[in-house]
Amino acid sequence: MSASARRHTLTAASASGLHRLSYLEWGDPANPRVLVCVHGLTRCARDFDPLAAALADHYRVVCPDMPGRGESSWLKNPMEYGQPTYVNDAVTLVARLGVDAVDWVGTSMGGLLGMALASLEGNPIRRMVVNEAGPLVAAAALERIGTYVGKAPELPSIEVAERYIRTISAPFGPHTDAEWRFLTEHVVRQKPDGTYRVHYDPALAVPFNAAAPHKDIDLWPVWEQVRCPTLVIRGELSDLLSRETAERMKASGPRAQVIEIPGVGHAPTLMQPDQIAMVRNFLLAG
Repeated sequence: MSASARRHTLTAASASGLHRLSYLEWGDPANPRVLVCVHGLTRCARDFDPLAAALADHYRVVCPDMPGRGESSWLKNPMEYGQPTYVNDAVTLVARLGVDAVDWVGTSMGGLLGMALASLEGNPIRRMVVNEAGPLVAAAALERIGTYVGKAPELPSIEVAERYIRTISAPFGPHTDAEWRFLTEHVVRQKPDGTYRVHYDPALAVPFNAAAPHKDIDLWPVWEQVRCPTLVIRGELSDLLSRETAERMKASGPRAQVIEIPGVGHAPTLMQPDQIAMVRNFLLAG
């Protein structure tokens, strides 16, 4: 982790009690311009290190580990891994930051969370980047994700761990060896016996698989309530966000801008200079 990032924690609540929410903060802590970046289903705050470093001169960048991931607590009741808890945590986080408005970048689950929050009256989101998420979530993608959530094998070495991450994350698209090692190292932990495990609560799979067999998830009524300027990033090869859905997002709700990234599926990592530039240009235009 860069020396310019600071880790903090706060206490949040769900129906079954209190939990610890950990987050990273980049840039000037007194900067009133705040960017919140939220990761995908089984990822963590560290995914945004390159983007945060690139934007820290303009923003106070805040990247939370959502419950059950990274340095945040695991929830007592697995069925609370879902939007009600995540929206509550996001509101608690913004209150802790002491600002009235934030910009938002959300990848996959983080994009769906941004949409949910931005649809509420009086919400704090000023501008939003939705990375590989939309108001129609394809059942095929849910089935693919369900093949690995909560089912990680024992990983005898960091090299084997990297091969596993490369396999399940192949839709991320081309990355350098160094980028794949980075994407691996901060989502695994070494156990006392020297082996590695994927570091998230395997109980994330409980609510995810409770809906099996999966059907498309229709969130168009939520999208229609979003009013903030929005950029949608779609991977050309995505199995979660169809081109048809992205086109409809341009004509409804906030009438989003849409950028499609060639050669990438679900989901762009926003690590590479061209992807960072897309986000930066949209956010700073506002």
